[in-house]
Amino acid sequence: MNIDYSEERFREGQVLLINKPLQWTSFDIVNKIRLSLKRYLGIKKIKVGHAGTLDPLASGLVIVCTGKATKQIDQFLGMDKQYLADVQLGATTPSFDLETEPDKHFPYDHITRQMLDEAIATLSGEIEQIPPMFSALKINGQKAYDLARKGKEVELKARKITISELKLVNWDNPNIRLDISCSKGTYIRSLARDLGYELNSGAHLTGLVRTRIGPYQLADSITIEDFEKNLAIFATN
Repeated sequence: MNIDYSEERFREGQVLLINKPLQWTSFDIVNKIRLSLKRYLGIKKIKVGHAGTLDPLASGLVIVCTGKATKQIDQFLGMDKQYLADVQLGATTPSFDLETEPDKHFPYDHITRQMLDEAIATLSGEIEQIPPMFSALKINGQKAYDLARKGKEVELKARKITISELKLVNWDNPNIRLDISCSKGTYIRSLARDLGYELNSGAHLTGLVRTRIGPYQLADSITIEDFEKNLAIFATN
């Protein structure tokens, strides 16, 4: 990815492909870039925004827009996305991932490759998916995860999504790696839960990397550390 590190170009608007590390939020990335631009280029005020949240427990591609390019954010939000997902069979968690501890355990020795293939086929195409309780979706003005963390019952309605491609990359029981291409609004954590259900077991997400947003590839991204380093070098020349 070619980045022009001049103040003028950042104000005119640039689309940055950032490789988000684990434990960072998408807002952490935005704030870091904004602070770096202020620090190294002496910019007092500039618009910076991200085009699609990625959970702290996930890594990979985040699109960040600066200046006038922030007006393009909506067009990125609607693009399909691709992920590499690690799923562990035999246990569920309330959050459907590693944010919470396992609450139930299930057998998984009965699972065969044929069962996996059939489950993958069932979860491919246009399907209805119930979002996880631990999500930012709002119920009567309150975020679902706030209610879930208080132990309150949260009922979320199923939504139509499209899984355009669902490939089995590796299977070493009870661990599965999937390559997933999907529409806007898809929760990979929910897909992991549903996979466990289809296999007469339980499952939760143990790792997630976003590898693509529309035509934009993780392979073309830059780390936040390299972005800041390159910006500092430009500012001192």
